[in-house]
Amino acid sequence: MSRRLAVLTVLGVLSMSAPAALAADALEYGRNVTLAEAKTAASAAEAEALKNGWAAVITVVEPNGQTVLSWKMDGASYAAPGVARRKAETAAGFKRPTKAFQDAVKAGNLNAISNGALAIEGGELLVAGGKIVGAIGVSGATPEQDGIIARAGAAAVK
Repeated sequence: MSRRLAVLTVLGVLSMSAPAALAADALEYGRNVTLAEAKTAASAAEAEALKNGWAAVITVVEPNGQTVLSWKMDGASYAAPGVARRKAETAAGFKRPTKAFQDAVKAGNLNAISNGALAIEGGELLVAGGKIVGAIGVSGATPEQDGIIARAGAAAVK
């Protein structure tokens, strides 16, 4: 009985230490993002990257993390495709942008990544009709720049 109480106490303390940004979102999962929507998001993201002179990989996934589209711009690094995919998977799987995990880790909360989340800015949710239809992940520039590109892509899906 005392071991169970100790475990529950530890879990309670850990949950209280999680930042508000990591609390469960009110958004629900909806239908899967369509290929047309994925192309729209990727096109908007690519336009933002080109406007700023950045090369990146843009990946769009369904809410379950399955890839719909992966788009590698000329000059993007060879490692970027895998990182972009993981950013999109993290955003979709945890119902929040990857920047929430990055901010939590910067604040000293390593619990934020103990579950396999990728804590690098550049993963954003795709929301249509008030529900999560997928996520976009971007990698190739700095994390902040990846976030700018990803948000431009996410804003294109309605």
